[in-house]
Amino acid sequence: MASIIYSSSIRVITSHKSYTLHILDSYNTILLCSFSQMASSSTPKKRTKRACVKNVEPSKFNETCYLERWFAGNYESMEEYHKDFSRKVIIAPKVLKMLWLKEEKLDDVKEALWFQKLEKFVRLSRNVYPDLVKVFLTNMWSDEEAIYSKVKGIDICINDEVWLAVARLRNARIPIGKNNTVGLEMFNKTQFFKSCLRNPYNESRSYLVGGLTVTPHILAFIVTWLLTPRGFNHVVLIEEDLMMMYCLMGKIQVNWINVIKIRKKVEYKILYVVLISQFIEYFEIDTEEEVVEPTKAQNEISAVTLNKIGLTR
Repeated sequence: MASIIYSSSIRVITSHKSYTLHILDSYNTILLCSFSQMASSSTPKKRTKRACVKNVEPSKFNETCYLERWFAGNYESMEEYHKDFSRKVIIAPKVLKMLWLKEEKLDDVKEALWFQKLEKFVRLSRNVYPDLVKVFLTNMWSDEEAIYSKVKGIDICINDEVWLAVARLRNARIPIGKNNTVGLEMFNKTQFFKSCLRNPYNESRSYLVGGLTVTPHILAFIVTWLLTPRGFNHVVLIEEDLMMMYCLMGKIQVNWINVIKIRKKVEYKILYVVLISQFIEYFEIDTEEEVVEPTKAQNEISAVTLNKIGLTR
């Protein structure tokens, strides 16, 4: 086999496969080398598998220069993608249907969400574009006015108008939000937590969701999986979770745009993927040749969810 000396190489992992991209400075081009799966010496070699992409022929898929397309030739962003985002895991989004709350007669939960104008946000359930979400986060930055990014050479500015169009959330300029309890002087996390327990005389010092009554339990699930999600430990409530539940149950208006923070540098897992995918669609970025993952039925909050978290009606 002939050998070729490359000036540099980048290891890239998409949502489905791993590829090695070799950059030739002399030609200023990127050659896409195919990925092959290697089996152990005791087992026969497996055939190479191609990623599943909507509306793309395999031959065309293999010829596409992914990074060139996603980052419009910005090699700095390509390197950042490889270093910080290519290996991160997409958290499967949860979806809540307001009709299900009505059917289950969970009126307190439904009214709390309606009061906070969260009914559209919790129902976001369209397609997810895992690769483009990572591109969005790679190029993302923000200031006090908006969130900015660039995907496939298209500038994105997520301001109050976009928040309203995509999630029907208004920037109410109300100070209650992350790390700010102005207006919540009466809030005491221990007293509030005890008031939500089936047995308020429980002396446990852990803020476990298992002992909560139905309405607080479901609101805790919504807070930790939809509103301020995290990729770990949903059974123990932190102070921020309890503060959000306190506002939901007490009908204290919250500036949710300030609470729902899309952070660039987060843990190993990526959150708010449906919301980011909706922003990508809003700015009419071409998704025809991209990996697409529809929101699955098992991600919907339902009666099955109640059973899994130990609730019975």
